[in-house]
Amino acid sequence: MKKDAVLIDAGDQSRLAESQSLELEVQKQAEFLAAATSENTRIAYRSAVRNFLAWGGHLPADEAEIIRYLVQHAEILNPRTLSLRLTALSQWHRFQGFSDPCSAPEIRKILTGISRIHARPRKKALALDMDGLERIVTALSGIDKLKAKRDCALIQIGYFGGFRRSELVSLQTEWIRWEVQGLMISLPRSKTDQLGQGIVKAIPYGDELCCPAKALKAWMLAAKITSGPIFRRIDQWGHMGDAAMHPASVNKVLTEAATLANLAYVPELSSHSLRRGMATSAYRAGASFRDIKRQGGWRFDGTVQGYIEEADHFEENATSVLLKNKKR
Repeated sequence: MKKDAVLIDAGDQSRLAESQSLELEVQKQAEFLAAATSENTRIAYRSAVRNFLAWGGHLPADEAEIIRYLVQHAEILNPRTLSLRLTALSQWHRFQGFSDPCSAPEIRKILTGISRIHARPRKKALALDMDGLERIVTALSGIDKLKAKRDCALIQIGYFGGFRRSELVSLQTEWIRWEVQGLMISLPRSKTDQLGQGIVKAIPYGDELCCPAKALKAWMLAAKITSGPIFRRIDQWGHMGDAAMHPASVNKVLTEAATLANLAYVPELSSHSLRRGMATSAYRAGASFRDIKRQGGWRFDGTVQGYIEEADHFEENATSVLLKNKKR
């Protein structure tokens, strides 16, 4: 009996080990599937699904329900937003193993019709030019407070580094290296580098007014930051925390700084104004397409080309030749 008990016990242990191994494989599979989609995309998809359920939708949904959802939101949401939500619902059905009602030809035709009838121009952040940046730096430099030093460094590093706001607030002390010519920043991962190959950005020393490297050094010395997040939260009483700033805070920082500098176009600015401003200002100053694309970490030429074309509205304008001839 004892021998049989030992055999039974050994069999149970083997099955338990096999079950644990299978569970671990399932967990790893889930991790790999999650890693295939960026965190921002997953957040957007989850928000879209929650919105559908809050509207009164059911999951899994059928084609008729999806059509009602599109029709009722056609005049409320931007067609691009509606398309994103449709994609999120489509992904939910596919990954849950249900048939995808969003792939029905009629639904796609309805979405196309909505886009044609209710299409709206994409709202773009205004590019911050060098004059505006210099006015902001001047205004912040006149304030001897910890927050002003942080904001001055944040805006300049964001501008000359061509950083996205999520990249900007995620910067760690361990990622920077001081060189004779300026500052080297190594990003382990970015929006266009999902595989984690790494991106290195060089920011040279500037003149007496605008110098992102010096501004960053001044902030880190004042805040006594030697490790961890570089740009940290500061409360309304001026107390600095250990945690990094939230990406959405960059918009507020820029708005407050632009207001302080008395810029007339404050409502048109956002964190994206820093990247756009770098691209357009650098092009006007003679920087090459390749260098602009590399500094901003853009994946597609078309994105950079769009910024350059905006900078060229007056410089490379067919009618400017006619108007100049007319004046003569």
